[in-house]
Amino acid sequence: MTNNDIFKKLRVALKFRDDDIVEILQLVDFKISKSELGAFFRKEDHPNYMECGDQVLRNFLNGLVIHLRGTKDNPKIPGEVLLGMATATSKPATKNTEKRDFKSKQMKKVDTAISNVKYKNKKRS
Repeated sequence: MTNNDIFKKLRVALKFRDDDIVEILQLVDFKISKSELGAFFRKEDHPNYMECGDQVLRNFLNGLVIHLRGTKDNPKIPGEVLLGMATATSKPATKNTEKRDFKSKQMKKVDTAISNVKYKNKKRS
């Protein structure tokens, strides 16, 4: 496995976005742009593909440790951090109720005095 494969698998497993990875790398004072990150996650045959070096992966892992465990001065519980990330990325259930509310409002506007009409001019094969 290459460093790129390991980086991709960690990104998917932890459900990180590019912004999250940039923030984690900044915890260890390693600056990288989103476009450079995108080059690591491309396929090997893509023209903008870039090999992930040992230094980038090492700094990401060190930053991940700080992100999950915290520092000596300000320790964190890794399980709580992961649970907090999971709840922050979950979608709110209000969208379904908004759709239902919209549909019920539209159904109130329908004139019920008009009966349904079946159309007879269907194409015959």
